[in-house]
Amino acid sequence: MPSPIPVARLLPKNIYPSADISTCSSPLFQLSHGSTLQVPPQRLHGKTGSRLWSSVIHWEQLRSVEAVGSGGFGSVYKAEYLGETVALKKVKKNTKNKLASRQSFWAELNAAHLHHKNVVRVIAASTCVPAGFEDEGSIGAIVMEFVGSRNLQQIIYESTEELGEDRWLKYSTDIVKGLRFLHSHSVVHLDIKPANVLVSRGEVCKIADFGCSLTLDRDCEISSISPHLSHGCGTYSHRAPELLKGEQVSPKADIFSLGITIWQLLTREPPYTGDRQHVLYAVVAHNLRPSLRDHPAFLSAQGKRCAELLGRCWSAEVRCRPSAEDLLHQLELLN
Repeated sequence: MPSPIPVARLLPKNIYPSADISTCSSPLFQLSHGSTLQVPPQRLHGKTGSRLWSSVIHWEQLRSVEAVGSGGFGSVYKAEYLGETVALKKVKKNTKNKLASRQSFWAELNAAHLHHKNVVRVIAASTCVPAGFEDEGSIGAIVMEFVGSRNLQQIIYESTEELGEDRWLKYSTDIVKGLRFLHSHSVVHLDIKPANVLVSRGEVCKIADFGCSLTLDRDCEISSISPHLSHGCGTYSHRAPELLKGEQVSPKADIFSLGITIWQLLTREPPYTGDRQHVLYAVVAHNLRPSLRDHPAFLSAQGKRCAELLGRCWSAEVRCRPSAEDLLHQLELLN
């Protein structure tokens, strides 16, 4: 079994040195019961902390806990916390790979210290889940802002809502702005896809689900650390070929995934058909990509410019892909 990821890979240096490493169940770093990484929750919008998150969840303050979704990772609930509507995510143990479950939980906190309107904000997190809230063998829980019940996957494939030019450009721009912010703080998401982009009632896209993310060394654009996490999770249809080959991680991997996501916004079709293993092999060996030919979305002058941009986003050559900053500029030119 691979050794645990160094905590420096998962949390910023201004957080992890302050942790009490005496009693927590995580192999990465540990927190004594009731300790905090920064400060206890303050009032946000007057209620919970808007700048700092806490490693203590005040369970007695949770009200009206209502299940809204579940999956292999665990369960998500809508609740009231300190007077605000929040999302409560409980991460369950993977009985086949307990280490991977713990790594995924701590990776969820890579962006906890960061706040941006296009990134789901973490309010509090804890490895201590009381018996009254325990289910599925939870290894920890995270309280986050409640964005809403819709994600891009549902909007693209499960609704009849139109996705005209203004709308798909707005959505794409929101995601790129979120990625630009994350990359500027050395965080790579590594699982960008429509299901991991939440859409608020105000039509604001927010990047969610950081369970595959990594924090790169400061001022370092690539990382070859922790291949068992960075290359072993994520969604195969959106994974950059260098990650499928087990090579170095960089922010450009997110750009590749975003290119596939924008293609889905434009076409409302699945990126690939056929057997998973065939797709994985073809993406790496034969440069398989979603089709940019013969679809109405790419026939106009703007569509052709967009097709050229997507081709750059999912280039097999990492250096040829645009940065989030460059991509944002190019999207603005499409308006």
